[in-house]
Amino acid sequence: MNTFEGKSITLRPIEIRDLEVVYQWENDAANWVHTNHLNPFSRFFLEQYILHSDNNIYTDKQLRLMIDKKGGQPIGIIDLFDFDPHHKRAAVGIMIDPDHQNKGYASDALQVVIGYARDILGLKQLYCGIGEGNEHSMKLFTREGFRVTGTRESWRLDGSSYKDEYFLQLIFA
Repeated sequence: MNTFEGKSITLRPIEIRDLEVVYQWENDAANWVHTNHLNPFSRFFLEQYILHSDNNIYTDKQLRLMIDKKGGQPIGIIDLFDFDPHHKRAAVGIMIDPDHQNKGYASDALQVVIGYARDILGLKQLYCGIGEGNEHSMKLFTREGFRVTGTRESWRLDGSSYKDEYFLQLIFA
C-alpha cells in the first residue's frame, strides 16, 4: 500500500519525516481524554515505532495512516487497531489537528478507511468508543453510518468525574 486518495485528503503510511508532528499530537494532553494513555511519549519511542512498524495490519494488528491535505501537509492520523482477522473486525480512531478541524477532512478520511476495511480487508465491521460530550466525533461517526449499540457507564475519568463511553459499530452487509 502506498496511498489512498479521498476528495480532499491522501492517506499514507507514517514515515520518519512525520516524527515531529506526531510527537506534538501524541504529547498534547488535550487529546489524552480521547485515548487510553496518560503519559507523554519520547521522540525516541515514536521514532522506534515508526522505524520498526511493518505497516502491515496482519503483523502489527494495527494500521496507522497519516492524513495529508492534498498537496502534502499532514493534518491528522487515522488508525485501525485491535484488528481481529478471525472475527473480521477492527477499531477505528481519528485525530485531526485543531487548525484543520470542521473542514470535512475527518469525514473524507473516514470514508476512505471504511472503503479500505470493507473492500480490501474484507472486514465485517468497524467499531469505536466515543466519550460522553464528544459531540464532534459522535456526529462524524454517525453521519458515516456508525450506530450506537451500547453504553459503558462511568467508563472514562475526565478530571474529577466519570463519563460514559458510547460503543458504536458499522456493520457491513
